[in-house]
Amino acid sequence: MTGLTPFEIMEKLVSFPTVSRAPNTDLIDWVEGYLAGHGIVSHRHWRDGGRTHCALFAHVGPEVAGGVVLSGHTDVVPVDGQPWTSDPYTVSERDGKYYGRGTCDMKGFDALAIWALVEAKRRGVARPLQIALSYDEEVGCTGAPAMIEAMQRVLPKAALAIIGEPSLMKCVNGHKGGVGIATHVVGFEVHSSIMHRGVSAVMEAAKLLDWANRANAEAMAAAPTALAAMFDPPWTNAHVGTIEGGTANNITAKDCRFVMGFRVVPGERKEDWVARYTARVRAVEAEMQAVHPEARIDLVPSFDVPALEPEDNGAAEALVRRLTGDNASHVVSYGTEAGQFQEAGYSAVICGPGSIEQAHQPDEFIAVAEFEAGQRFMQRLLEELAA
Repeated sequence: MTGLTPFEIMEKLVSFPTVSRAPNTDLIDWVEGYLAGHGIVSHRHWRDGGRTHCALFAHVGPEVAGGVVLSGHTDVVPVDGQPWTSDPYTVSERDGKYYGRGTCDMKGFDALAIWALVEAKRRGVARPLQIALSYDEEVGCTGAPAMIEAMQRVLPKAALAIIGEPSLMKCVNGHKGGVGIATHVVGFEVHSSIMHRGVSAVMEAAKLLDWANRANAEAMAAAPTALAAMFDPPWTNAHVGTIEGGTANNITAKDCRFVMGFRVVPGERKEDWVARYTARVRAVEAEMQAVHPEARIDLVPSFDVPALEPEDNGAAEALVRRLTGDNASHVVSYGTEAGQFQEAGYSAVICGPGSIEQAHQPDEFIAVAEFEAGQRFMQRLLEELAA
């Protein structure tokens, strides 16, 4: 089979509308078939034993430990309601940019990784190269942990992982952790004229949002640690992105639902923030039940993304610095799967083409120059692995 160019692979990947709510199996089928055509065996890990979402991973080179993983996710965010000027699932080139959903985040990197794996097979490498393509990254990095566990049962364990989130090909060695708590406030309905006899789930939920605002103000006012000071902002923040609830304007709300999320700076524990929030929830719940015993607040974990901690003499960081020439330190406040690889015992770093500012935007794009820089990075990586 003739090998495709990185651009041709990206075109194909972008053509699959793999938003997290939809299956990603068409894309995985294509990747698996393409790799098989070049003599590369792929492995799948299905989400919860189902048949709609799966990860794919593969290995090229000697069957020994100590290789390099190129890690990306296959899902993208929706385009619903966004004012695109071209078909989001067709790559369009104009003004030195490749437009399309996922070109930046992160099917551009996925295409480069697939190209590099095929090249490693064709050229031969002395040190193994692997790829890992996950699902459900965009809904809280929920697919990677099971994929990483499955990889270690099937493939020789690599020494390091390069997570190709858009970083302008800079070496990013740290990011915040994230944790979310799905919160369901259950009230007791009465007519709003006698609201003192009922419990409004919406108004009780407001107390928890007020707690988040006050926690943010306190964190902002505190002096950051040296590690936290590397981040923007240099503190942990609490955030609610969407909220829904209530029946009518003249009825105390029966239900209110939201996710309380925390972006936690390295050096602080996610568990401590969850405990603080839970304590406030239980205090509000006690006030609710003093009015009516059926009122309650249910908490369910929504997502849990570990921080990427800067490593002392990290192998992944050292490799990326050799390949890019970037000797500066970079950290980001968004979460990635890098912390999950690190938690599983891999040295991990973030390095990928494109700017995070373009991710999730209408008319998402990756600059042609960035995509080409990504291919040069892969070329140098192949040379390193062949040595």
